[in-house]
Amino acid sequence: MPEASSEPAAEPVPATAPEAAAEPVPATAPEAAAEPVPATASEAAGEAVAESVAVPASEVAARAERVAVAPTSLSPSRASDFMQCPLLYRFRVIDRLPEKPSEAATRGTLVHAVLERLFDAPAGERTAPRAKALIPGQWDRLRENRPEVGELFADDPDGARMAGWLAQAERLVERWFTLEDPTRLEPAERELFVEAELESGLRLRGIIDRVDVAPTGEVRIVDYKTGKAPRPEYAEGALFQMKFYALVVWRLKRVIPRRLQLVYLGSGDVLTYDPVLADLERVERKLHALWEAIRQATETGNWRPRPTRLCGWCDHQAHCPEFGGTPPPYPLPVGAPGSDTV
Repeated sequence: MPEASSEPAAEPVPATAPEAAAEPVPATAPEAAAEPVPATASEAAGEAVAESVAVPASEVAARAERVAVAPTSLSPSRASDFMQCPLLYRFRVIDRLPEKPSEAATRGTLVHAVLERLFDAPAGERTAPRAKALIPGQWDRLRENRPEVGELFADDPDGARMAGWLAQAERLVERWFTLEDPTRLEPAERELFVEAELESGLRLRGIIDRVDVAPTGEVRIVDYKTGKAPRPEYAEGALFQMKFYALVVWRLKRVIPRRLQLVYLGSGDVLTYDPVLADLERVERKLHALWEAIRQATETGNWRPRPTRLCGWCDHQAHCPEFGGTPPPYPLPVGAPGSDTV
């Protein structure tokens, strides 16, 4: 693909409606050691989760406001959740249990917002000082839109810890300028919501950080990561999300993206991959097998916990049998295994 950093963007990619072989899944916890997570369909239905018992009235009331519904679509993050731990997927998608904001995830959201907004400025004004100057305003906007992130620094009366946290965000933004030159980029899309329905009826959806389109029509999908690049043996797992997006774009436009690019601001690495049709067909088969496993678990109510080193960052240990907890009462109708009641 011609260097997109030196080419203006052409027409944007519109956001209109998209082998079950195991692949490693990118770690969802800060600085987690990426380890491969099996994702076979046979494991997904798994063993029955421990019987639920009474939960505190306050939790019942809180959950009553989060109406449970059967899954209807799949995103890269939720697919990774299920491959990492089916029970985690249930807690997030079906039970919709609340999770505390983390400093790492919130910093990532802030940095993404800054890099998106920087392209509002003319090319010649896209400088590191200007980008850093956007941080305070974007942080204020984030706190306004998501008041819960204010809890992160509730025990920081003098603001010292928040100041250090914001300084870390500044360093990540500065590092981006050593990896890409925004004065030579004109993204076709930023924070692009995409959704496509496969012939099977499976709906895929997600948000792409940036889409670059060369004058020749070649498409590059770019994703910013505020963590560190994975070790080489886990690079395939890190590309899962990008191949997912490439599949959606292919189904929408019948165009295979020329390049997938992961920009790791935490370590200053750029990981690229040029997909071919066989890659996208393989991902589609994998997602179909994954969706079938999710459907079976939804119908039977059997969501198997899968312990890994990532459990240390999970907010739901109190509800997890692996930690002596009890899942909430299953909020959906349960049918016999193999039935189509959902």
